[in-house]
Amino acid sequence: MSNKTILVTGGAGYIGSHTVRQLGEAGEKIVVLDNLSTGFEAAILYGDFVKGDTGDSELVGKILADYDVDTVIHFAAHTIVPESVSNPLKYYGNNTCNSRSLLEQCNAHGVKNFIFSSTAAVYGILESGYAKEDTPKNPINAYGTSKLMTEMMLKDVSFASDLNYVALRYFNVAGSDPECRIGQSTPKSTLLIKVAAEAAVGKRDELYIFGTDYPTEDGTGIRDYIHVEDLADAHLRALDYLRNGGESTSLNVGYGHGYSVREVLDAVERVDGKPLNIVEKERRAGDPPTLVSIADEIKTKLKWEPKYDDLDVIVKTSLDWEYKLKEKPEGFA
Repeated sequence: MSNKTILVTGGAGYIGSHTVRQLGEAGEKIVVLDNLSTGFEAAILYGDFVKGDTGDSELVGKILADYDVDTVIHFAAHTIVPESVSNPLKYYGNNTCNSRSLLEQCNAHGVKNFIFSSTAAVYGILESGYAKEDTPKNPINAYGTSKLMTEMMLKDVSFASDLNYVALRYFNVAGSDPECRIGQSTPKSTLLIKVAAEAAVGKRDELYIFGTDYPTEDGTGIRDYIHVEDLADAHLRALDYLRNGGESTSLNVGYGHGYSVREVLDAVERVDGKPLNIVEKERRAGDPPTLVSIADEIKTKLKWEPKYDDLDVIVKTSLDWEYKLKEKPEGFA
């Protein structure tokens, strides 16, 4: 723990709020910057909150100075892949240009540690379906490209200054706080387990499988699903690593194995105890058949040890939160 403050951009969002909660429980000093476009102030359980944009240089500079910030954890981003295809400039503006502005202010105010929310989308479609950190990067949408561009900026800035970084390439995050204090509340989410949980509690009339003819065992796409609690913990491990003098690096965050869409939906039906109304559709453009992490390096470098690597646990925490939202939506609707 440090006497300095950690700035968490996007800390009112899904992954950001879980990380803020874990940081707060660890006794860290936190300030959250979020414009609440998709996040919720009620999800911020620790620290101070400032409403605003990461692209607002004057505001960011004031926060860094006033709070004596030495670490930034940067979540603030647009994350909907289909939207990034139809409106790419929105993604380059927010995810890339605002990150550049944030980095400029970090340089000006002597920030030492930077932890970046990157994505497995930087890899694109892989012949093997499995990605290591040194797998060639070939993103197929503006979301992945906008994140990769920020990784490239971080690499260059780190070389030219005293700032060190860890870029965490997330695979498919799912689940919610096991104690049901906060959860996945993003409006119009496209994440499979969130969507399936919404269908299970009656928020959606039907649920779609996009593509049943992939070259996989059951014909549906396979993804590496990681519980949000383990993902949040990876950020705390990255913080320890940088504070102990770790060199700048980019790391996969996943469990190293995948589940098909049908396996996920079977788990939702099994845990919830009732069937879903599932409709089969054509493939969506750009969806890879398989995308699974090879995530040995993060365990070695950051001493990260996942605790929630169980599909039924991931599904149960998602369902618990969705039922709570249905009964008591205050602050998250």
